[in-house]
Amino acid sequence: MANVEFKGAVKSFGDLTVIHGIDLKLDSGEFIVFVGPSGCGKSTLLRMIAGLEELSEGEIHIGDRDVTDVAAVDRGIAMVFQSYALYPHMNVAENMGFGLRMNGVDKNIIDEKVLAAAKTLQLEQLLDRKPKNMSGGQRQRVAIGRAIVRDPDVFLFDEPLSNLDAELRVEMRLQIARLHKQLGATMIYVTHDQVEAMTMADKIVVLRGGVVEQVGSPLELYHHPQNLFVAGFIGSPRMNFMQGKLVEGTASQARVELDGGTTISVPVDASNGQAGAAVTVGVRPEDLGKATGDFVLPMNVDVAERLGGSTYLYGRCGGMDNFVVQRSGLDISDSGDAVEIQVVQDDCHVFSEDGQAFPRLTNAGKQSVA
Repeated sequence: MANVEFKGAVKSFGDLTVIHGIDLKLDSGEFIVFVGPSGCGKSTLLRMIAGLEELSEGEIHIGDRDVTDVAAVDRGIAMVFQSYALYPHMNVAENMGFGLRMNGVDKNIIDEKVLAAAKTLQLEQLLDRKPKNMSGGQRQRVAIGRAIVRDPDVFLFDEPLSNLDAELRVEMRLQIARLHKQLGATMIYVTHDQVEAMTMADKIVVLRGGVVEQVGSPLELYHHPQNLFVAGFIGSPRMNFMQGKLVEGTASQARVELDGGTTISVPVDASNGQAGAAVTVGVRPEDLGKATGDFVLPMNVDVAERLGGSTYLYGRCGGMDNFVVQRSGLDISDSGDAVEIQVVQDDCHVFSEDGQAFPRLTNAGKQSVA
């Protein structure tokens, strides 16, 4: 296993720049997830590590080597693609060992590595089976096994679960997470699904438009997003946002008047805020199901989704359409109801007019998540 580092990495296609001078260090043995909307550059970054895309400027280091100009085959990486890319005329064992055979590795060593990988992935009983006689999840495990037998310094995963159904995606997420714990390898994983990112990663890299917006642990990004984009992207359902103006900002609180007239005090460092400036207050749906709070917002319910353990209310609240509240599955609120939403000020985030977050202060243990 090895660390990976980008130094001033730029990637352009003609006049179009898709990666804008990224400096990023990924530690050895971590499970790192690149996440962001379509077109943000996450797959391009992965392909740059793999050597499938050349850098326009900058450097990439794997371990103690500058691999910027090193051929893909010599970088010590193994990549698992979105498509399984298995040879249909070969069985599982032959598919897993194909790369080693092409590199002239002794047959006995290949057999040993394939069997070890098959045991890790619970494929021992399928070694003689052809891909056409296997499920999507089994094929994906074969593709992962083909990467394992190479014993790489870094594993790269490019949206490997996107072709699977919802239930199988959950199962494969768990298998990949267990595999990381077992191998202790450096793994870099690309997805547009922030739920995958939250559940699998040691470290998340949030990208937008070829720029790194924030890097941190899943809980760090969840509790302390640095800007509106990260706050809205991390978390499902997404954070609710309400508009207002800053009445007063100090090192210990922001007093905000919401557009509906309610004034609240949120424990953030707003010492650099300007009184009268426009701000955005964010609060997550899962923080809005409490019986008591510091202030109350009226909500008109348009839709109630009942999922058994939870009920999601959608409607207009705080001057915002599509406001979402998560309540207990026993909640009886329904479409057309007018309900009161209890809001705890400690659960709120405040963002300046340019979208940057005012730093949250210690509360409810939420500071100790880095």
